[in-house]
Amino acid sequence: MTSGYEALRQGAAVLDLSARARIVARGRDRARLLHNLTTNEVKKMLPGEAAYAFLLTPQGRIQADLNLLCFTDHFLLDTEPDLREKVPALIRKYIIADQVELEDVTAAISSIGVEGPGSGKVLESLGAALPLAAFAHTQWGDTTVASITLSGQPGYRLFVPAARHGELLRMLGEAGGIPVSAEDARTVRIENGRPRYGEDILETSLPQETQQMHAVSFTKGCYLGQEIVERIRARGHVNRTLVRLEIEASEAPAAGTKVLAGGTECGEVTSAVHSGNAGKVVALAYVRVPHNESGTVLTVAGAPARVTVP
Repeated sequence: MTSGYEALRQGAAVLDLSARARIVARGRDRARLLHNLTTNEVKKMLPGEAAYAFLLTPQGRIQADLNLLCFTDHFLLDTEPDLREKVPALIRKYIIADQVELEDVTAAISSIGVEGPGSGKVLESLGAALPLAAFAHTQWGDTTVASITLSGQPGYRLFVPAARHGELLRMLGEAGGIPVSAEDARTVRIENGRPRYGEDILETSLPQETQQMHAVSFTKGCYLGQEIVERIRARGHVNRTLVRLEIEASEAPAAGTKVLAGGTECGEVTSAVHSGNAGKVVALAYVRVPHNESGTVLTVAGAPARVTVP
């Protein structure tokens, strides 16, 4: 029997993402407000397009991350479960004379991930129209199909009316989709060097430190926290970056375990798993310059750890 891990790596895995938060932004000023508050381009987005972005403090620290999907009359914001109350509160803080309404639709619209190299084949067998570009979305009846994944594998995220959540899970299973546990999805995510907000991307993190620069537009003009982001770009680098480590060990170190270079602390692990695929531990860690260069061998919990950039 194919495991969820094997399905993510070689087939089509189905992830129940109903716990993630989903918020709708409506009103004539929605694009302008979201453009001014997030790190990515929003004003120029067209229906059918999507983007990954950060919400920053004025000091450039990451308060939240989110996927924005553009529709004709609204935006759908998809974010972490723990950010369900925080994201709307951050946005409402800056609504003054703007005509913008936010609605929490987490209970009304559910979410399912279909990820792995065979995910497109499974969805096409059910008649789904697939988006052709990264961070795009199409309509499949009452379901939105977006080219967004959690694990970093090829795949899609489905936004479906909550009443049809169970039905769609059944259909995907009958078409060959294999249910995957949160633990297996996390393993593949870390193997792929894909950080997650709250675990690897922290409230103290700066965008350039995370190396997730597809979340940032450098041509959009002013937005909250932009001054710091631009200052870092002008300087040329940050003092530390998030890297992927391959550790010659069988037991994953805990978050917070120190990374050493020649016996001197130079970083800290944020997440780690034992990878059966790699036959060793794979971790994400913030490592200081210049020890963050790919190929550098460091030490974690007494074991050699080689840097690879996500």
